[in-house]
Amino acid sequence: MEATLDSALRGAGLRATAGRVAVLGALGSMPHTSAEQVFRAVSEVLPTTSIQSVHNILADLSAAGLIRRIEPAGSAALYERRIGDNHHHVVCSSCGAIADVDCVVGEAPCLSPSNTGGFAVQTAEVTFWGVCPACQKTA
Repeated sequence: MEATLDSALRGAGLRATAGRVAVLGALGSMPHTSAEQVFRAVSEVLPTTSIQSVHNILADLSAAGLIRRIEPAGSAALYERRIGDNHHHVVCSSCGAIADVDCVVGEAPCLSPSNTGGFAVQTAEVTFWGVCPACQKTA
């Protein structure tokens, strides 16, 4: 797996540093993860890593298109490795759990605004809010 992560980094024009490989690896098993959660996972593998370093790596990986940054209302920025499609998210308004929702209809941007104001729309970012199955059971 590490060789694949190295190749992905190099293919995006980034050096394959231990920190970048560790962050990508952590996000591979922890979708919709905050920088703090990534830091905790990475610091187990690289104890000298700082939270600032993780923030810098996340910014580099986002800018390179290797990860996606999402910002649900009322939440810290979250990161995921699922890229290359125009999927959306559903967020539990009770506990904050997040799940992926495939494109609502058709190809990206999969939603057509009534007026683009002259913009050439490339993607649509939609967040659905509701109550997750676990919270429904406890309600």
